[in-house]
Amino acid sequence: MSEIKAISNFSKFRPIQKGDKKTIRAWVMYDWANSVYQLTILSVIFPIYYNSVTSSPNGNVISIFGFDVINSAAYSWSISIAYLLVAMFSPLFSAFADYTGRRKTFMKVFTILGALSVAMLFFFDKQHIQTGVIFFTLATLGYGGSLVFYNSFLPIIAKPEDQDMISARGYSMGYLGAVILLLFNLVFVLKPELFGITDKTFPAKLAFVTVGIWWIGFSSWTFLYLPKYTFGHRKKGVNMFFEGYKELQVVSKQVFASKKMTLYLIGFFFVISGILTVMFMAALFGAKELGLSDSVLIPVILLIQLVAMLGAFLSAKLSARFGNIHTLSGLTIAWILIVIGAYFINGALGFVIIAFFVGLIMGGSQALTRSTFSKMIPADTKNHTSFFSFYDVMEKLATVVGTFSFGLIETLTGSMRTSIVSIISFFLVGLMFFIWLIRTTNKPQLIENKE
Repeated sequence: MSEIKAISNFSKFRPIQKGDKKTIRAWVMYDWANSVYQLTILSVIFPIYYNSVTSSPNGNVISIFGFDVINSAAYSWSISIAYLLVAMFSPLFSAFADYTGRRKTFMKVFTILGALSVAMLFFFDKQHIQTGVIFFTLATLGYGGSLVFYNSFLPIIAKPEDQDMISARGYSMGYLGAVILLLFNLVFVLKPELFGITDKTFPAKLAFVTVGIWWIGFSSWTFLYLPKYTFGHRKKGVNMFFEGYKELQVVSKQVFASKKMTLYLIGFFFVISGILTVMFMAALFGAKELGLSDSVLIPVILLIQLVAMLGAFLSAKLSARFGNIHTLSGLTIAWILIVIGAYFINGALGFVIIAFFVGLIMGGSQALTRSTFSKMIPADTKNHTSFFSFYDVMEKLATVVGTFSFGLIETLTGSMRTSIVSIISFFLVGLMFFIWLIRTTNKPQLIENKE
């Protein structure tokens, strides 16, 4: 009987084999599963639906918890609140996950929260505006929270030399999956009469439900094959929260004691501030500043997603030849040129050209920033999630700072074009830190997971 129990325990807590193809496919599948939220909810269908539901001939003010708030402000603040919550609590949750070995469990909880919340947006209408805002905030919280634990699996399942390409595979699959579901939903949104749909709000509501089903459905494959045991070292009879906090302190000291990691995270913060601001504000810039219609903006957003697939793989090839930080520095310079070009465009053609290059550089930048940090994590650590929580905190805070700065400058100057200056400044500061990192590291062509 004891032998059977021993075999069962070994099966449950088997060592994790890096490079296992089935595990890597399962990990990549989560990008396919969750990226539909980024495109359908944060970029295309939900913003349009939200504006139509919360706008009226009498104004664009809505009531949230008894306060009158401009609808666009409530929308942006919902994203900010969700990202701030992730930034505040993900390091502690990550420490708990590392200490208990329940990394996948935490990832499941945030995934279920996000998928169910986005599906509940089906009930978002003019009579339930506050409810809709709450579920949108919870869905964004689930989306951002799940990525902390998802990203932390990369150094566990992949060898350092493979991490750039595997990260690129993940982003590429995410872009493709998001486009497929969006095209499916756009058929109902743009041509509801073909299906006998008379309620104009129903196609958008249907899209919200399909995002939830897609997200939770395909993530099941991920959860089936990702390893359960991820170096947990919990001891019986001790407080998980207290020990988790101690784990966070240990990792914090390691992060800030590493000059290489500190310089990278600061540079990453400024660069990703610029990238995410471009991603969030591109469609609004096209509509408000250039006067482009949805018939132009939606195909352009799809173009960005498809070109980003190519960009992700191209960046992996470049990093293999020139090194991660050199490649990221080159991509940052490309971002600066793109944003300068955006300042001068005046029509649809210029917007399409800029969008093509945005997609190409965006795919490479997102994939490579993730894999670069993954390589910096000490090879012998048991706290991968805690390390990645610092990466995620920088990304979430960067979202808040970048979009807030863009909006503040527009408010002060009355011009979205002037706000572009803030984006350029983010990229310039980030580039300075990447150059500093290149000059201070012994092997600038290669980022290794050791000091």
